[in-house]
Amino acid sequence: MLITMIVLKNLIDGDWREGDSIFASTNPSNLDEIVAQCVSGSADQVMESIAAAKTAFAEWSHSSILLRHDILMRVASELREREVELGRLVSCEQGKTLREATAEVVRAAQIFEFFAGECLRIQGEKLASVRPGVEVDITREALGVIGLITPWNIPIAIPAWKIAPALAYGNCIVFKPAELVSATAWHLVDIICRAGVPQGVLNLVMGSGKVIGSAMARSPDIDGISFTGSTTTGRTIATNCAEHGTKLQMEMGGKNPLVVLADADMDLALDCAIDSAFFATGQRCTAASRLIVEDAIHDYFVQALIERMKAIKIGHALDPATDIGPVVSEGQLEQNLRYIDIGQGEGATLAFGGSRIEGTTRGYFMQPALFSSASNGMRICQEEIFGPVAAVTRVADYDEALQVANDTQFGLSAGICTRNLACAMHFRRNVAAGIVAVNLPTAGADFHVPFGGRKASSLGPREQGRSAIEFYTTTKTSYLRC
Repeated sequence: MLITMIVLKNLIDGDWREGDSIFASTNPSNLDEIVAQCVSGSADQVMESIAAAKTAFAEWSHSSILLRHDILMRVASELREREVELGRLVSCEQGKTLREATAEVVRAAQIFEFFAGECLRIQGEKLASVRPGVEVDITREALGVIGLITPWNIPIAIPAWKIAPALAYGNCIVFKPAELVSATAWHLVDIICRAGVPQGVLNLVMGSGKVIGSAMARSPDIDGISFTGSTTTGRTIATNCAEHGTKLQMEMGGKNPLVVLADADMDLALDCAIDSAFFATGQRCTAASRLIVEDAIHDYFVQALIERMKAIKIGHALDPATDIGPVVSEGQLEQNLRYIDIGQGEGATLAFGGSRIEGTTRGYFMQPALFSSASNGMRICQEEIFGPVAAVTRVADYDEALQVANDTQFGLSAGICTRNLACAMHFRRNVAAGIVAVNLPTAGADFHVPFGGRKASSLGPREQGRSAIEFYTTTKTSYLRC
C-alpha cells in the first residue's frame, strides 16, 4: 500500500524540491486516514520549472523517436506491473471503487503504449509546388513548453493522456495536478522520471490552482496549456492566456443528455442510465445528468430506475461489495446537497435519494438522487452539478427529445437508447455533442480515438488518439528548389 507520511516534493529541473507549505491528502472514504503529505509550490517555482523546460526543449525536441518510444513503453510496463498497488492509491485518494481505480491505472498504461507507437508514426507531407523545379515539404515539430492542468476526478488517466502525447512529440512539461489527488500525480511523475526522461523535460508543481495555474497561464514562456476542469476556471485561464497568444486545449463542463425512446430495450436503457448518471459517484464530465424519456414509458422508467437505485451499495471504496464510493470532498458534497435544495425549490420532485448517509467509517457518502417532473429550463438541468444527481424530463416524442437534448450551453457527450435505426442515425448526426453513444452509457471513451466536445464544453484541438498531434505540434512548410 502506498499510503505514507513521507512528504512528497515538487520536481523542478530534475530535483525534488521543498515548497512553501505542506498540505494533506485525505481519504474521502475514511476522513481519519491521511493518504499523503505534499508540498505546495509557489509562483517562483513555476517560473523555475518553465525556465528548466525551456532549456531542456532544445535537446529533447530533437531526440530520437526510438528513445521516446522506449521511455513511454517503460512507463506503461511499470503501470501494468503495479496496477493493483496504484489502483489502491487512486481509490483511497479519490474515492472511486477499487474496480474503477484499477481499471483507470490500466487505461493510463494503454495510453502510454499507444503514444509510444505514435512516436514512430509522426508523418509529414511532400507536395508538388505550383512553381516548376520547387518541392514542398510539410513537417510537424514540437510546440514547446506545455503547461498541463489536470482535475481530481480521473487522477491518473487524464494526466497520462496529456503527458504521453506531450513527450511523444518532443515537448517539455510543467505539470500541475489537482490538490486533492496530488499523491497519485506524484507517483506517476516518479515512474516517468525513472523511465529515463531527461532533467528538465518533466516538471511537477503541486499546490493551489490560484497560485500555480495562474502563474502558468500568465507566463509568456508557456507555448501551450492543456486544461481539464470547470468552465469557470477554463474561462479565467483563457483570458490570462490571451495576452500572449498561448495555444489552448480545454475540456470543461458537461450537462449530458441520455434520451430513452419508447421502443428501447428497457433493461439496457436502465443499465445505461444507472452507469451514466451514478457510477464513479457521478463525478465524470461525460456523466448523463439529464434523462430525457418519451411519455409512453416515462412513469414505468422512473419507477424501474428507482428500484435499480435502491439496490446500489454505497460505501468504502475498497470494499469489494461497494458499487459507488464517496464524494471526493466536503466542498463537493455540500455543492451536491445545495442542488438538491435548488431542484426542490424549482418545483422538481425528489423521487429518490439525495441525502448524506453514514458509512462504516467517517466519509463523504451520499445516496444518489433522482428528480422527476423536471423541465429543461431548471438549474438542475442546465448547470453542471458533478455528483450523483440526475433529473428526468418527460417529452412527447423523438423530435422533442432531440430539441431538449440540444437545449444547453454544453456539448460534450450525448446518448440515445432505441431500437429504431432511423432515430439512432438521425440523433447521431444532429445532436450537438462531440461524443455520441447509441445504446451505451454516455460515460466511457476509448483511448485511441478523439475526445472532446462542442460549445462551452471544449476549446481547441481534440485530446487523445491521433488527434492529439494537432495540439502538441505545429506545422512547418518548407520550399526546396530541386
